Amino acid sequence: MNSYYAANLLIYAGVDIIALLALNLQFGLSGIVNFSFIVFQSIGAYTAAVLSLPPDTANGGFQIYFGGYQLPFPIPWIGGAVAGGLLAIPVGLVVLRKLRSDYQAIALLVLSIITNEVITNARPLLNGAAGLALVPPPFSDQIDPNTQSYQFLYVGITAVCVVLVFVLASRVVNSPYGRSLRAMREREIAAIAIGKNPVQLKMTVFILGGIIAGLSGAILVGFIQLWAPSVWLYPETIILFAAIIVGGRGNNIGAILGALLVPVGFEELTRFIPTTIGPPGLIPALQWVAIGLLIIGFLWFRPDGVRPEPRRVFEGAPVIEDVDRARRS
Repeated sequence: MNSYYAANLLIYAGVDIIALLALNLQFGLSGIVNFSFIVFQSIGAYTAAVLSLPPDTANGGFQIYFGGYQLPFPIPWIGGAVAGGLLAIPVGLVVLRKLRSDYQAIALLVLSIITNEVITNARPLLNGAAGLALVPPPFSDQIDPNTQSYQFLYVGITAVCVVLVFVLASRVVNSPYGRSLRAMREREIAAIAIGKNPVQLKMTVFILGGIIAGLSGAILVGFIQLWAPSVWLYPETIILFAAIIVGGRGNNIGAILGALLVPVGFEELTRFIPTTIGPPGLIPALQWVAIGLLIIGFLWFRPDGVRPEPRRVFEGAPVIEDVDRARRS
């Protein structure tokens, strides 16, 4: 039982780390307040489920969905990642081109709510509110998914994906493109003045974040073997934003720390609170109150997070104090 719990915890931690590395590229590095992040994770999960499930006629008709291609691993995971990137293109073209950052956040939040409502009520599309169940996990035709060895195999596959995404995110953060994103985040007008195209920068990182988010959803649905609208409500995005704030914006190590501290650590600790305390629903409500207080506390007392974004000083570049001293003289 302890090994099964540990495997579950490690897989959820891996999925959260991948998702937060994506959100850190969008929000932490670029300043895009993507309140619809959970939608991109969900389309990755739905796509991976549809690509790995058999046709809906094969399950007695208890769930209805389009497709059902029964493709082998890793095609469903790749399809989930591609679906996340493809969804980011029209969303980004509509939201990121003309709207200011605050209106972008509102529009993306509304998109998350509308998408959830549409999927919930359009049952022929993806089985409506009941969602998709019995999603075949990777290699289930070769290894029994209920065994302990399979659990640790899944941990290993997830760990490989975490490493690949971390390497990719690190390359972006430390590249000239990453410096352009930081410049746009700090002073968009100044970035335009030196020849940067903010729409192009935002679109590129928005699509990249959508691809990584889709991959995280594909990994998660392959493990829990089901996906329904109730598991991707917009408050789930707030938890991820809390993790970025706690860990530290614009910092991949901070994103990992935030994943371990908030979605894994903080939420896991609150599960041990006895549910017999108070009226029904009190403990889940208190969990959200605690997450809200956590966000406010860090924004007030430590806005840079546990691991602040490192200050980058390039060799030969004038330091601010030296520039001020030269101006005064």
